[in-house]
Amino acid sequence: MSINKNEIHKKRLLWAGFVAILAAGVGFGIRGGIFANWAADFGFSGAQLGAIGGVGFTGFCFGIMIGGVVVDKIGYGKLVMAAFLFHIISAFITFGATQGQDADTAYQFLFWGMFVFALANGTLEAVANPLVATLFPENRNHYLNILHASWPLGMILGGMVGWFLGGDGGWGWKGQLALYLVPTLVYGVMFLGQKFPQSEASAKGLKFGEMLKDVGILGGLVVSFMLYLFFQGTLAPFFEAGSGAPRMISLAIGLATLLAIGAMTKFSIGHWLIFVLFITHALVGAVELGTDGWIQNITGAILSEQEGKMLFVFTSLVMFLLRFCAHFIEKKAGLNPISLLFICAVLGCIGLNLVSAVTAFGPALGALLVYAIGKTFFWPTMLAIVGDRFPATGAVAMSLMGGIGMMSAGLIGSPGLGYFKDRYASEELNKADTALHAEWKDSEKQSSFLMFDAVDPIDAKRLEEAKDTAVDERTEAQATVVAADIEGNRRTLKVDSLIPGAMAVIYLFLIFYFRAKGGYKPVELADSNAKRPIAQADEF
Repeated sequence: MSINKNEIHKKRLLWAGFVAILAAGVGFGIRGGIFANWAADFGFSGAQLGAIGGVGFTGFCFGIMIGGVVVDKIGYGKLVMAAFLFHIISAFITFGATQGQDADTAYQFLFWGMFVFALANGTLEAVANPLVATLFPENRNHYLNILHASWPLGMILGGMVGWFLGGDGGWGWKGQLALYLVPTLVYGVMFLGQKFPQSEASAKGLKFGEMLKDVGILGGLVVSFMLYLFFQGTLAPFFEAGSGAPRMISLAIGLATLLAIGAMTKFSIGHWLIFVLFITHALVGAVELGTDGWIQNITGAILSEQEGKMLFVFTSLVMFLLRFCAHFIEKKAGLNPISLLFICAVLGCIGLNLVSAVTAFGPALGALLVYAIGKTFFWPTMLAIVGDRFPATGAVAMSLMGGIGMMSAGLIGSPGLGYFKDRYASEELNKADTALHAEWKDSEKQSSFLMFDAVDPIDAKRLEEAKDTAVDERTEAQATVVAADIEGNRRTLKVDSLIPGAMAVIYLFLIFYFRAKGGYKPVELADSNAKRPIAQADEF
């Protein structure tokens, strides 16, 4: 009887985590559909929209990293409560942006509203990932994929909000966005009063420094570099242009983080495999979440806004259904997690190239099916590998890796796609008509990204007006600009496909490595340091 109660309670916690990540997916899906509203209302460029979308990932990083560090000290319940409050607060901040408001003020409301929303999402994942990995140690990949099936389901629901409630005569963007608060209230109720288990490493009596040892200096380098990039971009607006202060302060923060990790681990070099997994997960964040933030906008520009929403819902539905099949696919096809990821990376690369060439809705369905299958298993399977191979890291390595992926999506994926979208569209317009390019470019809102040259994007408001004009009613100039924008989107997707291509090379290397070691196998945490058996670690 007690075993049955234990199993029931484990499933209740699994589904509570499912709804929590669902709320994040709903908010993300709705935001992806209202980028055009923000461009039209406030005149934001692609780079500005990319920066707003990007902070939706970088804020996540702080939630999951800080949450992963303190979860064993303060408990899962307090983190869930903090996430719930952050989700509510983010709505009030975001709704501070109003039409007719100064664009800079509106940008700040949307930017920081997105940051707090992401902070809530990251805090929830700091709970959900190690919780599920601890509850189901015998089949982590299967249950983590089920947990993360809620993300594409949330994007489906969020995409359908824009599909049915957006557009002319529909709800405004604030009314649409407010709907993510519904699953937020649901998960708050589902977690209320629940008791949680300890992580595997915590139950074994490992100290935090011991949990972090496999991460070490190598893993710390990846974390520190991401923090350096984040603070450099965040601090820049507070200093004069050309000032080196943001770079120096950010470098100091990154070095301090690396030294802190070194001190806590007694300057352990860390495991090279975690270093490789951290870098690979940065690529996962850039291609999966970064692309998800733009794919609806890009396909909508190539085809039509309504078709873009339909395709976004379609790819999310494919992901949702397939994530329940990870265990079946691995058993029937005889695949281990690394082999599954290699196949996914190849399909992701092919899929993005296929999507870049579509000209009609039917072929787009086929192209996006390939892309959707490719990206389905990346995120949860990467987390499962860390849980399988490094159980001593407890919740810490999972949280750090999740944070790296989200921060990469915010610092590289989303802004990068926004930049290349601006750059290639501008280049195509300049090739088509130099005079028209000079007339339509917006020199006051230059797009920049990492070490790439700054470019003058096409004026966002005029571009949206041109796209909203019926095809047979467009002026010759409008038609030329829209055509340049479409070609720019195609080139952006081709560049994006290089990321899963690089991931495929890494996974292929890992396949050969594990074959040389006798095959991929989960590692069990030795019981020698255990204060009590793992079976007694829960408090159900």
